[in-house]
Formats: sequence, structure tokens, C-alpha cells
Amino acid sequence: MEGTNPVNKKLAAALSGGAVLVLALSGCTSDGKSSASDDKLGSWAKQVCDAVQPQAKKIADASTSIQKQTSDNSTPEQVRKTDSQAFQDMSDAYKAIGAAVQRAGAPEVDNGATKQKNAVKELDGISTAYAELKKQVDGLVTKDQAKFADGLKGIATQLDKLSKSGNDALKQLEAGEVGAAMAKQASCKSASTSASAPATAG
Repeated sequence: MEGTNPVNKKLAAALSGGAVLVLALSGCTSDGKSSASDDKLGSWAKQVCDAVQPQAKKIADASTSIQKQTSDNSTPEQVRKTDSQAFQDMSDAYKAIGAAVQRAGAPEVDNGATKQKNAVKELDGISTAYAELKKQVDGLVTKDQAKFADGLKGIATQLDKLSKSGNDALKQLEAGEVGAAMAKQASCKSASTSASAPATAG
């Protein structure tokens, strides 16, 4: 099995960075200010946070599953199967978060509709990227150890780029009053904890 495990560890480290994306939607910043207009924004934040929580857990679990599959006795077949399922779960989770933000409508803040639209587009893009990584993992040849390791290395590189790529639209959506409203939601605090749990490398 020599050659696959260090690469899968690299994959796990890169994947843990991906969980950080969820933090942009989990209200982990708050300026502590509040006003009478918070009610509508609070309802919006609760709707989004309640939807994000289970998806953040799914993403964290997917990351953990890849990390667990870095043991010395993991076969290429086991690694491929685990990684494929993890990428599928992450793709589904980001798609679901995007759908939740779409359903919630635009938050009542300046440029709320634009921020919402951009965030949904970004989440859908992330979902598509993970679906593409799943296809690549599924296509890896497990019989040739060296080719398998090279294939995983390429996927790890793409994953690393994905985890560092722009989640600017999410950050903009979560800025200011929206972030403060989300920070008050218990489900967003839970989502933040779930998402950050495996991201020890970050």
C-alpha cells in the first residue's frame, strides 16, 4: 500500500480546508448590535441556519471519513470507495445549502437580493466541483498502485485549490447585520462547530 496513504493524508488535509466554506454561512461573527428591524432578519437567519446545520454535519462527516481512510491497511479500492462517497455527500450538502439560501429569499439588508443570488451561484459552483472530483475518483485505476497514487495526488491538488478558492459571495452575504442575526441562532453555532471540527489543519 506504500504510496497511497501519504497521498490520502494530503487529500484529508485539503478536504478539511473545504469545511471552512460552511463557516461563511454559519454566523460565526457578531458585532453584538441589535435593532427593532432584527425580527425579519432573525427569521431569515433561523431558516437558513436550521437548513445549514445538518448539511454542515454531512460535510464534517465526509471529511472525517476520508481522514479515517488514511490508515496503513487501507486498500486502493477502499480509499476510492470512501473518497467517492465523501465527495458525493459534500456535493449534495453544498447543493442543499444553496437551495436553502434560495428558498429563504433575499435578506432585508442593502443589496440583499444581489448578495443572495451570488451566494447561491457560488454554492452551486462548489457543489458541481465536488461532483466533478467524485467522477475523477471513480475513474481511478486501483490495480496500478503508482497510477492510483498519481491520480489521488492530482485530486488532492484540485481539492486544495477548491478549499482556498473564493467564498467571497458567502462572506458578503454573511457580513454585518446578517452575520449578527445568524450568530444569535443556536443552529448556526452548531453548524459552525460541526464544520470546524475536522479542520484541525486549518
